[in-house]
Amino acid sequence: MKVNMSDIFSIGTRVRVKESVIVFHHPEHRNNGYDINGLEGEVVALLDHWSGQPVSANLPICVKFTPKFKAHLRQTELELLP
Repeated sequence: MKVNMSDIFSIGTRVRVKESVIVFHHPEHRNNGYDINGLEGEVVALLDHWSGQPVSANLPICVKFTPKFKAHLRQTELELLP
């Protein structure tokens, strides 16, 4: 049985990155690899539909960590916070 992403995550859910994820677009570490493991943020978008049609995005969960930094992540890279 496949678990629907929107059954676990919803917009506004607090999450933490639980795996090593290297990003190159962090505003304080531009163009250098930066590991966001352990950062906490808020889900701001779930990219599972586009214009009413289902889509299969590779990185479907958009998380906002700071006002200047958002990242798209997989469900397996995140854990829910209480």
